[in-house]
Amino acid sequence: MKKMYSFSLVCALFFFGVSQHLVIAHTSLTNTSMTVVEKSASETLTDDNPFMKPSTLPFEAPDFNVIENAHFMPAFTVGMEQHLEEINQIANNPEAPTFENTIAAMEKAGEVLTRVQRVFFNLTSAHSSAEIREIQAELAPQLAAHSDNILLNKALFDRINTLYENREGLGLDSESLRLLEEQHNRFVRAGALLSDSEMDRIREINSRLSALGTQFQQNLLEITRERSVLVSDKAKLDGMSNSQIAAAAERAKDQGREGKYLLTITNTTRQPILTSLNNRELRQQVWEASAFRGLGKDGGIDNSEIVLEIAQLRAERAQLLGFEHFAAFALEPQMAGDPETVLTMIKDMLPAVMTNTKREAEEIKALMHEHGYNHELMPWDWEFFAEKVRKAKFDIDENEVRPYFELESVLHNGVFYTMERMFGITFEERFDIPVYQEDVRVFNVFDHDGEHIALFYGDFFARESKRGGAWMSSFVVQSHLLDQKPVVTNVLNIPKPAEGEPALVSLSNVITLFHEMGHAVHGIFSDVTFPSLAGTAVSRDFVEFPSTFMEDWALHPEVLANYALHYETGEPIPMDLLNRVIEARQFNQGFDTLEYLSATLLDMDWHLLGPDEIPTDIMEFEASVMEKYGVDFTPVPPRYKTAFFAHVWPGGYASNYYAYLWSEILAADGFEFIKENFDLTREGGDLFRRTVLSTGNTDDPMQHYIRFRGQEPGVEALLRRRALLD
Repeated sequence: MKKMYSFSLVCALFFFGVSQHLVIAHTSLTNTSMTVVEKSASETLTDDNPFMKPSTLPFEAPDFNVIENAHFMPAFTVGMEQHLEEINQIANNPEAPTFENTIAAMEKAGEVLTRVQRVFFNLTSAHSSAEIREIQAELAPQLAAHSDNILLNKALFDRINTLYENREGLGLDSESLRLLEEQHNRFVRAGALLSDSEMDRIREINSRLSALGTQFQQNLLEITRERSVLVSDKAKLDGMSNSQIAAAAERAKDQGREGKYLLTITNTTRQPILTSLNNRELRQQVWEASAFRGLGKDGGIDNSEIVLEIAQLRAERAQLLGFEHFAAFALEPQMAGDPETVLTMIKDMLPAVMTNTKREAEEIKALMHEHGYNHELMPWDWEFFAEKVRKAKFDIDENEVRPYFELESVLHNGVFYTMERMFGITFEERFDIPVYQEDVRVFNVFDHDGEHIALFYGDFFARESKRGGAWMSSFVVQSHLLDQKPVVTNVLNIPKPAEGEPALVSLSNVITLFHEMGHAVHGIFSDVTFPSLAGTAVSRDFVEFPSTFMEDWALHPEVLANYALHYETGEPIPMDLLNRVIEARQFNQGFDTLEYLSATLLDMDWHLLGPDEIPTDIMEFEASVMEKYGVDFTPVPPRYKTAFFAHVWPGGYASNYYAYLWSEILAADGFEFIKENFDLTREGGDLFRRTVLSTGNTDDPMQHYIRFRGQEPGVEALLRRRALLD
């Protein structure tokens, strides 16, 4: 992978999960353990618990008509007992280890546990509650201990290690060999080669990290509510559209604040509403509510101590496992391989990124002065005035464009249309599948030959019970071994319109819909034997490749013309406006790139620390990182700040936030290849499906890419994608 980058070329030409889910818990009990386990479980898990048996709904989709919070803890308790009993039977099998009685048997173990955890952890993110958060906090150390009981099981590892050392003579097919190697690596990285005392310390660390990550995640939900900005004077909302104001009034009413307006905070430091608000004081208030959350200001929730302890424990665990720091541990199994490669990529980009960003700043300052504003350019000014520069340069207004981006049209005439053109698949909404919240929708997915291949859940609107951001997840993972087809979900945070109003979305929301569908089809098209290797179970710096690849189809002229229809008249977006939308998409890329790279450096430097190097003040450390790399540019803060960096502290992107840029290199190169050779056709789509989307983690990701593209990628397409190379 390293050889794919010519960073001197970049400098010369450039102008620029589920961490909670157990790594080996899957589905379906082995036949040999069924009788024993059911006998021991029947005393604690009754037949009316919906997790006891597979759902009778299509594709074993969860039956939310019967699932209650009271079902979770009994199912988890019995699920862990069953799973551990099955694992012990595998580990203590007197027969010599074989792939079937060890590796394949592990893939079949843990049916109840897998079923309940996939439902539960989807709800903790998408539709949480005080009761669910209480269960989650109780479960966290139990699940950490359960995982350790498996991954640190010496007898089990001895069997895996025996197979691994003799793997070349086992006559395994390529996917089975890949699974054996992946499982061996997981056990080693979990501490299977450590001494007993070191294993004990690993267990303590894992238990504490699980509890801390859960607390951080739960705090973020509360912080979003805590930091919402309540506005009493409607005049301060000048610049917002009538529908936006109505939605803000409805949110306030829902919280018992009728007659007022509630502006909610999204997950990033920047806030989309800042492009609209004419009142500078309110803009500053909204930005500060976002940027300073999680720091205990005004008696609010403080994540500082949680962050510091997580950083220290991760560093200690990495050293126990033989790595200099957590970043080295985290990067070892990724495409990048080591933190030095990632930092080289970023540092080679930074000079040109800073130059471009400061040029954008000068344009913004010039327009500010032109309109009589003499104050210093601050973060709460950037997007407001950048929007004015964008409008002046491209004669385009967000409020002029939104009427052409109505959610139903974007979804059906944009996203689903593209999927049909590329892959021949169709989506048909159904209303008989129970859902976990009334706004969630369910669709059948049919292949080009009419075969029903998946269920797709769409959960599009923001609400208080949902964490920020957007993501794809699964209720059921594809597997030929277990005869299971995928049930996948896309979760977004599009502001819900007021009752009776159309859901007019931003261009950013449009791109996100395409992005998440890229993840969805990665799960839907999975065509592998083993669930551990299915769908999106690939390295972090490869998993964003299919999703980022799909983004560019949103602005493909044919696709855009098909979905960008005025919500009232049905008229297509005027060609002149369409062209300006496409051109404007490449505007402000300096800002976008710098805020992302700053967050990436912040993530990396937290995890380059040894256990004795952890600072005491997260804000001071954050400032020192920005200064160290020369990205301390006041108007453009990191996309995420330490205290609310969800990707890094509870999430699975610790030392891996760079993965979005790494994957974007693959995506930009791959999209140009498809567009130039196949465009929006089944031939190109089928090639992508066959070589990337269906293969999961059955081979080294670069080999998947080469089979798709014919060669390793270069960086030039990325530079063009970000309008940083002619």
